[in-house]
Amino acid sequence: MRVIIVGAGVIGASIAYVFSTIKNVEVIVVEKEPDVCWGVSKANTGIIHPGHEEDPRAHPLRAKLCVEGNKIWREWSSLMNIPFEERGELMIFTTLEERREALKYVEFAKLNNVPGVSLLEGQEVLMLERGVAPSVLGAVYAKTAGIISPFEATITLIENSVANGAKLLVNTEVKRIIIENGEVRGVETNRGIIDGDVVVNAAGLYSDKLAHTAGVELDFKIRPRRGQYIVFERDVEPKPRVILHTTPTPLTKGVYVVTTVHGNLLIGPTAEDLDYDEKENTATTETGLEQLIKEASKIYRIPPRSKVIRFFSGLRPEPPDGNWLIKAYDDPWGLISVAGIRSPGLTAAPAIAYYVKEIVEEVFDLKFEGKEEIKVIKSMERMAEKSYKEIDKLIRQNPDYGEVVCYCNVVSKAEVLEALRRTLEIGAVPTIDGVKFRTTAGFGRCQGSKCRINVAQIISEVTGKPLHAVMWRRSPIGIGDVKVLLRQEI
Repeated sequence: MRVIIVGAGVIGASIAYVFSTIKNVEVIVVEKEPDVCWGVSKANTGIIHPGHEEDPRAHPLRAKLCVEGNKIWREWSSLMNIPFEERGELMIFTTLEERREALKYVEFAKLNNVPGVSLLEGQEVLMLERGVAPSVLGAVYAKTAGIISPFEATITLIENSVANGAKLLVNTEVKRIIIENGEVRGVETNRGIIDGDVVVNAAGLYSDKLAHTAGVELDFKIRPRRGQYIVFERDVEPKPRVILHTTPTPLTKGVYVVTTVHGNLLIGPTAEDLDYDEKENTATTETGLEQLIKEASKIYRIPPRSKVIRFFSGLRPEPPDGNWLIKAYDDPWGLISVAGIRSPGLTAAPAIAYYVKEIVEEVFDLKFEGKEEIKVIKSMERMAEKSYKEIDKLIRQNPDYGEVVCYCNVVSKAEVLEALRRTLEIGAVPTIDGVKFRTTAGFGRCQGSKCRINVAQIISEVTGKPLHAVMWRRSPIGIGDVKVLLRQEI
């Protein structure tokens, strides 16, 4: 049986990994971008939520899968060496009204069987996090909250999927799902037709439009919800030890103040509902950034703006009424929708993948059997995380570890080469962005102004592409011998 998964974000990657461990199932992941995790999954807070913020009466499936996903991520991150840390979380309140609102999440924790959730008052909060603002009255503490690197998680899941037999097709945009006689027959793409028995629609912001090509869920429309963020440099102080956020509202889980797994202070997101046709609008605005500073300052002592190194925004797929669409259809047979996966989609992704497996077995009357041997690919290691003795040993074994490409984050040429090897191995296109996501070269204080040319040169050497043709942000970087364009040699 051939399963086609449309979309290589964290949802599609999780489903691909689960199905790649099943006997007699051929998995093909189709992605419109040159590499994986270039859409919704790359730009978020990276929080692994405990599940106490989900109302099981309003969204029972969302609550269930969030709690399960929190547990599975621990297993997967340990197995594949995905950067993950349990930090604990403080949902902070600064008024009595917010306190009353926060109390309901303690009740949700009980209903969802989330352990380690309790109400803290005044000094109890300061004992956990001394950087909180003076106006803080208390907080709801959730011990099992964690933080992860979403792009490294997605990349590693695809690497493991490919290692276990899956195939990745990039630069391949699905135009429609092919239905014949009430059954799925495959997908039509910009590169031709791909035959398949089952199609999993995990196309993120565009999963509504793709579903419509199959004649299903015609009233289901996804609105892009923009979230803006502020990133501070690594050596800024103070930085929270635990995950902090304001009390949630009907629109958002609140503004977060976190220290990422890479050590940066991160503030965000905003929650801005855009028009349906603005699914590529990742602009940042002065209003949005001012709002983040204002909200974050209510709960934490925010460093000066001179320490800011980047503003960015991401888009989340907001479904009607906040309800996820996870459904297997018997008409047309072979179609599965995994659409409108808003927060806590990242947390729930592994559990969603196993749930999809369950409903495929149930609705399509199939019985899957796991492979006897499952290969494991570990996430890339960082030279910056090694001791001087370990670095010295690495350099003796491979002199490329002695050539630093990115000085902000201490990334070596050896790591860039390893990232490119892995990129090519899964069938993706080597790009400057892909190297950044795999090595953190370009995530530092200068945001790539010094190392970008170094990375581009290495990509050019490895792939044989002219320097000016190396991809950065979906376009050729346009440096080096650009006069070749006038000489009409390309």
